[in-house]
Amino acid sequence: MTLSLETKVPMLHNFHTYLYQADWRFPESKYKDHVVLQDFPTISREFRNLAEVYQKVIAEICREMGMGMAEFLEMKVESLLDFDKYCQLASGLLVIGLSRLFSASGLEEASIGEDIRLSNSVGLFYQKTNIIRDYLEDQLDGREFWPREVWSKYGKKLSDFAKPENIVPAVQCLNELVTNALQHVPDVLLYLSRLRNQRVFHFNAILQVMSMATLAAFYNNQQVFKGVVKIRKGQTATLMMDATNMQVVRAVMYQYANEVSEIFTVCTTTYEEPHKVDILLLH
Repeated sequence: MTLSLETKVPMLHNFHTYLYQADWRFPESKYKDHVVLQDFPTISREFRNLAEVYQKVIAEICREMGMGMAEFLEMKVESLLDFDKYCQLASGLLVIGLSRLFSASGLEEASIGEDIRLSNSVGLFYQKTNIIRDYLEDQLDGREFWPREVWSKYGKKLSDFAKPENIVPAVQCLNELVTNALQHVPDVLLYLSRLRNQRVFHFNAILQVMSMATLAAFYNNQQVFKGVVKIRKGQTATLMMDATNMQVVRAVMYQYANEVSEIFTVCTTTYEEPHKVDILLLH
């Protein structure tokens, strides 16, 4: 966030080429993950040691992500379409790339890497969870990723949601965004059901059940506007150990969807019908 556009935009456009440059690094970063850029030669060396088929996938995803992120430096997330596009750049492309790697390795069938829409939807589910969680942190850093199309229905400025007097409309907006994210759950379940390799399945299932548990923790929760809402460490450990097959994953998803539905039923705030979670989608 401290870099000028003149510096940042060319770097984003060219970042995929740095993977092939043995000595490229960026020592000027002051961000919390600065070690990644300062010690980038270690990363790029490992990249170049990969088989060419894997390099091609990774470089292409980095190229698409860099070009897209450069666009969003000079535009805001106005509509839900913008929201989906940003989430695609941040995580949708990541899952698309991973799916292609799973297929290229032979661990999964070719169809896993070919179904771009499905992989993208899985990535959107994960990224939307992160964006909802990071409301306060992003406000403090001068970033806004909640779509204006949604939050403008509840307030004049997104930053106003952090004020105690605006907590009711803030939570209404939060609940609409959580419901928007939950619409990806059927795609998440379909994607996981197609995976055949146990290690690949477990890796992906952990991320998705943790996202689901986190969204359930967000729903109708004022704390989102006061700090960072996280699921408990014990809960995390249980999810990580148990998410080893589709039967368990479906049960976990249904459990948390049902929790959200129950909160909707008992809460005293008035919601529009589209905000209700249709747990029948998870059957």
